Amino acid sequence: MALTLPAAPGPAAALRRAGAALSARPSLLAAATVLLVCVPTGEKDVTAAVHVTPADLASLALVALLGLDLLRGRTPRIGRTACALFGAVVLAAAVATVGSIDPAASVTGFVRLTQVFVLVPTAVLCALRDRTDQRLILGSFVLAALVQGVVGANQYLTRTGASYTGQPIRAVGTFGALDIMAMSSVVSYGLLAALALAMAERGPGGDARLRRAMFAAAAFLVFPLAVSFSRGSWIATGIAAAVLLLRCDARLALRNAVLALAAAVVLAGGFGVGASGVTARLSSIGSVSAAPDQSVSDRYDLWGTAERIWQDHPVTGAGPKAFQQLRDSHAPLRLSSGSDAEDASIGFTREPLLSPHNMYFLVLSEQGLLGILAYAALFLGLLAGCLRRARGTGTAALALLTWVLVDFLYADIGGTTTVLTSIVLGLAARTALPAAPGRAAGPLPAPAVPVPSARPRPAPASPAPALAEVPSP
Repeated sequence: MALTLPAAPGPAAALRRAGAALSARPSLLAAATVLLVCVPTGEKDVTAAVHVTPADLASLALVALLGLDLLRGRTPRIGRTACALFGAVVLAAAVATVGSIDPAASVTGFVRLTQVFVLVPTAVLCALRDRTDQRLILGSFVLAALVQGVVGANQYLTRTGASYTGQPIRAVGTFGALDIMAMSSVVSYGLLAALALAMAERGPGGDARLRRAMFAAAAFLVFPLAVSFSRGSWIATGIAAAVLLLRCDARLALRNAVLALAAAVVLAGGFGVGASGVTARLSSIGSVSAAPDQSVSDRYDLWGTAERIWQDHPVTGAGPKAFQQLRDSHAPLRLSSGSDAEDASIGFTREPLLSPHNMYFLVLSEQGLLGILAYAALFLGLLAGCLRRARGTGTAALALLTWVLVDFLYADIGGTTTVLTSIVLGLAARTALPAAPGRAAGPLPAPAVPVPSARPRPAPASPAPALAEVPSP
């Protein structure tokens, strides 16, 4: 008797199944965006107008998928508040582009701002349909951080990282010396996501194994974050972790602060793990105002440059991408021509200072008062909503948003990890902003508790005789 084997599914059938799975759970594309950040791009020209990474392509695929849902009549769950906040950002960027000193050059900046601060966050907001979606994206943050943390820790221990004080010990992960802040950003996001997931599993109904795994992941990520030698990431992570722990349990926050301080003393002082570099870097934080080093001095000069550009274009700014064109005409003579970067793949190079390294000053100089008011409304609206509504795993959105807002004090968008800012804003919007009227409120951080009706609805009268009635149990 002949044995008939089922035919293997063709590429078209596999694509249809993949499309159906993504349509049913578009958060898979958001998680893929986070993980694809880890793919090395090999980009060595930081002055190029456009950098398209695999993570950018995945984020645009997410936007396209949600756009198709909209065309099919599946209206996304976006409330009026979200439309107003995100719409104001688009309007401010459009006005700044029209009034730019170079509208043609500002168009690419407008597209990038719309992608990072509007399109991708809105797509993530629509993709988060239940708690599984939320955990999927947070888990991708943890996984990406672990990948970068392992690579970064190996770079420090084997002295194959970027140059720091003349030694190849700075952990940069898969990003290289030209994107020096990228690894510390990814590790910080993953650390906070792991901590939030662990805190959400505390209590009688929590998963003890998941809680221990997330605490262990957060503890491990402290080391690669330390050897990234990124003062900004240290400060932002410390503040965000404090906000997270205080939101969850104030007493636990105090206890963990004491334990963290003791661990830092033991690691840096007792065993000498990164003592010379980490201790010197920590001590330099206290001298950023009295005796700033060259990088801090350059940053102050760039802030002053942005302020002077804004004074010349106070209402709508000079236009997206205009800072780098006006920098030399408004900067003091003592400003460095660039920052030093060196590793085994690129050798020694000077990276030009193309932005003020402060998102708020960047918006002020390029989009004026109109832009800074739009961004302030968006950021403060999300922060206030997260503080009011975040609980359970929703506290991760509060912690990640806090990290972004603190980091924007001494950094701005740019580089491979920029798209992660969009994912964070989408998570924060899902937690902070109410859904559209008549639709579900979305993924609650904690499962809803069913409330039984106080008075059961009486059964309809039966036409049968009374003796034939059977009492309900």
